[in-house]
Amino acid sequence: MKTAQPLWRISVTTTLEAEDAVAELMGSVLGQAASSHFNVETQVSVVSVFGLRKMILAPEVRDQLSSGLKRMGRCGLKLGAGKIQSTKVRREDWAESWKRHFKAIEVGKALLIKPSWIRRRPRKNQAVVVLDPGLSFGTGQHATTSFCLRQIVRRHSGNTPPSCLDIGTGSGILALAAEKLGYQPVRAFDFDPAAVRVAQANARLNRAGPALKLFQADATRLPLRPAQTYDLVCANLISNLLIAERRRIVAQLKRGGRLVLAGILKSEFATVQTAFEDLGMELAAAKSEKEWRSGSFRFRID
Repeated sequence: MKTAQPLWRISVTTTLEAEDAVAELMGSVLGQAASSHFNVETQVSVVSVFGLRKMILAPEVRDQLSSGLKRMGRCGLKLGAGKIQSTKVRREDWAESWKRHFKAIEVGKALLIKPSWIRRRPRKNQAVVVLDPGLSFGTGQHATTSFCLRQIVRRHSGNTPPSCLDIGTGSGILALAAEKLGYQPVRAFDFDPAAVRVAQANARLNRAGPALKLFQADATRLPLRPAQTYDLVCANLISNLLIAERRRIVAQLKRGGRLVLAGILKSEFATVQTAFEDLGMELAAAKSEKEWRSGSFRFRID
């Protein structure tokens, strides 16, 4: 029997304080989910991404990670060693490591997200999304993703099904949650074609209906006068991109709708908030968790 090709792992040694920020950086640079391990004795966190050799060892990856770590250091995060290392691992070791880290997640009583290997039955009338981490980014474990999920759950009630746009869908978790809760239509896209393939595979796994459409697109090319606008727009993106494309992002939102912004470091949130307030938005809800802050915005009524 042919042995499975080995995967490669790139890791950053850091502190517990910076663990989430480093995971977000690695996920955005590599387009893959990051896993974290914290050693209680040494007080050191190791954040890792798994992938094929050509991706992990690409020279630009180390450069981008190094630049991102320096930027976080300038923002005041205590990164610890901040050492970047690459090693080869067996696929079997990688697969089992995910099973140790990922558990079922309940978002209120309305939504259950679980890996396929957990045989947990949902509550009565509880929507279920089955999502294995795989090589995709976004499993509901991260603080910014969980904020988006809570907003999706909160906004799904009502006689008329709300519509949803997921910008930077990653694994497709937010779009799948919206579809399972009855949003329609649900549109979701990502710039990375690999992420779109993973999201489409997850949609097939969950037997998503025709209300959900997943595709590749670029947030910098969103129309300023779109043919369709949405009741809920989720944009879980890095701060620089949120600010640069704020007019295009806001243009996708219906009057009376909600815009959920996540993926923002605490130290950068005020700048993002001001940028969107300048476009007539106001902050309706926000949550801070560890080094992250996420917000739900609505149009300001003058």
